[in-house]
Amino acid sequence: MDFVDFFRLSRWTLFAITVLRQDSDSAHVIDTVLIDSAWYAAMKCIITMIGSRLDMRRSVLITGVCGFVGHALADFLIESDAACEVVGIDNLSRRGGWVNHDRLRHRGVTIHHGDVRCQSDLDALPCCDWVIDAAANPTVLAGLDGHGSPRGIVENNLLGTVNVLEYCRRSKAGLILLSTSRVYSIDSLRKVPLVDDGNAFAFDPDAARPLGVSELGIDETFSTSAPISLYGVTKLASEQLALEYGAAFDFPVWVNRCGVLAGAGQFARADQGIFAYWLHRWQAKHSPLQYLSFGGRGFQVRDCLHPHDLAILVEMQMRNRVINDRPQVVNVSGGTDSARSLHQLSQWCENRWGSHGVLASDETRRFDIPWLVLNSQLAERTWNWSPQIGTDEILAGIASFAELHPEWLSLTGGY
Repeated sequence: MDFVDFFRLSRWTLFAITVLRQDSDSAHVIDTVLIDSAWYAAMKCIITMIGSRLDMRRSVLITGVCGFVGHALADFLIESDAACEVVGIDNLSRRGGWVNHDRLRHRGVTIHHGDVRCQSDLDALPCCDWVIDAAANPTVLAGLDGHGSPRGIVENNLLGTVNVLEYCRRSKAGLILLSTSRVYSIDSLRKVPLVDDGNAFAFDPDAARPLGVSELGIDETFSTSAPISLYGVTKLASEQLALEYGAAFDFPVWVNRCGVLAGAGQFARADQGIFAYWLHRWQAKHSPLQYLSFGGRGFQVRDCLHPHDLAILVEMQMRNRVINDRPQVVNVSGGTDSARSLHQLSQWCENRWGSHGVLASDETRRFDIPWLVLNSQLAERTWNWSPQIGTDEILAGIASFAELHPEWLSLTGGY
C-alpha cells in the first residue's frame, strides 16, 4: 500500500466510525471495542489526526464533459455525492455542447475549455482522484466518406487517450475508460445466425455461431479481429494502452464497452445515437427517414442503455481502487430486453405521433451490422449491477424532451 492509498484508507475508516457512532447501539459497541483494544484506540487516534488534515472531498475529472454521456455522468455524481468535486474538460466542438456547458457551470462544475489531444491542456488541470474518459469521436464512419480525416479520428480517440493516461500516471488517478461495442469484428458479427421475425432480426439459437455469442448477446470473448472500423480500432487500442499503463504505473483501470446509450437531451444526430435521432426527426416530421442496408426494411437491431444505469456502475467502480481478480473489461448494455429494430422504433413513433415517411434504400454501408446486442452478464456478476431503466421509459423520456424542445434538432445539427 503506497502513501496515497494509506491516506485514502484512513479517510474512509474515519468516515465509517463517524457514521456508526451516530447510532447509539453502534456507538456502544464501538466504544467497548476501543476501550478493550489499546491497538485500535491508538489507530483511531492516528486516523483522527490524519482525518483532521485531509480534504474529505473526492474529485473526478470527466473528459468530454459537455457531451451527452459526460454531462449525464457529471449530473449523477453531483446528485449522488455532495462531497464529490467534479471537474471537466471539453473542446466544445459538438453543436449543443454549449447548452450542457452552461447547465453544468450553473451546478458548480469547473469546466476547462481544452482538448485532450493537447497535452498542455491536460497539464493545466488540477490533480483528481479519478478520470472518466468520455471524450471520443463516436461514429463508426469517422475518417470515411466525408466524416473527417483518418488522422483526425486517430488523434482524437487514441492520442487523446495517451494524454489522459499520462495525466493519470502523474496524478495517480484511477481511470474509467468508456469504450464501445464496435470493438468487435465486423466479419464475425455478420456471421451471427439470424432469423426474420417479421419486425426485426432475431438470434437463431439452433444454427452454428461464432465463439462468444448466444441468445443473450455478444460477450467479451467475441472476436476483435479486423476490420472493426477506424473508430473501433482506436477504442480497442485505447483499451490495451490503458490496461498496460495501469499495470506499469500502479493505478486502477476499468474499461466499459458500452452498447447504444440513449436518453433525453442526447444530441439529435445519427452519429450520436440512433434512438434519439430517430425520435427527434419523427416528432418534427422533418423530411423522410431512411432504412439503409439489409433490404431497406429497418430490421437491424441494437440494444439500448440509459446513462443513469451506466453511472451507477461507474460509481461502484470508482469505489474500488484495488483490482484483485475482478475482470477489468466488461460489456455494459441493456441486453436483449432493451433491443429494438428501426422498424419497431418506427412503430413506437407512429403510435405516439402518427405516420411519417420512411424510405427504403438499397444503399449498403461497409460497417453496418444487422444485429448487435451486448451480453452484460460479466458486469452483472462482477459488480452486482443490472440496468434499471427499460427501453420504453427511455423512449418516453426522449419523446417528452423532443416535444418540449422543438429547437433541439436544429440546435444540435440533426438537420
